[in-house]
Amino acid sequence: MNVSVSPDPSPGACRIAAIQTVSGPDVAENLRVAGALVAEAAADGAQLVALPEYFPLITPDETAKVAIRETEGHGPLQDFLREAAVRHRVWLVGGTIPLVADADGKVRNSMLVYDPGGKQVARYDKIHLFGFRKGSEQYDEAATIEAGHEVVTFDGPCGRVGLSVCYDLRFPELFRAMGKVDLIVLPAAFTWTTGRDHWEVLLRARAIENQCYVMAPAQGGRHPGGRVTWGHSLIVDPWGEVLACRDEGPGVVAADLDPERIAAVRESLPALRHRCLAT
Repeated sequence: MNVSVSPDPSPGACRIAAIQTVSGPDVAENLRVAGALVAEAAADGAQLVALPEYFPLITPDETAKVAIRETEGHGPLQDFLREAAVRHRVWLVGGTIPLVADADGKVRNSMLVYDPGGKQVARYDKIHLFGFRKGSEQYDEAATIEAGHEVVTFDGPCGRVGLSVCYDLRFPELFRAMGKVDLIVLPAAFTWTTGRDHWEVLLRARAIENQCYVMAPAQGGRHPGGRVTWGHSLIVDPWGEVLACRDEGPGVVAADLDPERIAAVRESLPALRHRCLAT
């Protein structure tokens, strides 16, 4: 199902776009594809663009990302993100890239955000590390990734934005800890097995309970190493309506974030004000 709904936005609306890729072991090729899709999103008027988790590299060799890890502020992956933001005059949420960790042989799975001037305005290190075992399919991110610890939000062109990554989706307390946000961005590389049953329902739940937009750029398709990711990059509004979705394959998913829609939902159903344990 490829869905695109475009209700008439208010004058204060902000165009947002999620990039979907099917990354492989060739970093240069992955960056080329990502760059072309960022350009496409910008040409469509997007002010904030987000890439998926692991956009520079997906390979069966889980240690490969350690070999390309970078120190914050230096390296070709960060140069790519910075230059793309400047070239296309967009706020760019850089999916995730591997940055140096405290532990030897591991990385931080880090999301960096750049403004249109190329300034890094936020960094979020994935907190919840995915572990899964079902038959021959198994994943253990903790083997090569060091968990982050800080909840991160930033002020962008469409209001307050909360940052999260993939497996974080299953932990609603993380999103509550963000406070009131207008948009949650969640880059992912969800497995086909878990995505089929849980992806959309959890994303819509996070949008409904936090009464904000949710944008989830994903890996989507069969990767060169044989891994299959669920895809279905989507944008959800504060009522839980899916505004745009792409099933699989590289592409762009875009919609308008309308602050009047957020205000209307929160006014008609003031659930955030009704929280008994509000902080």
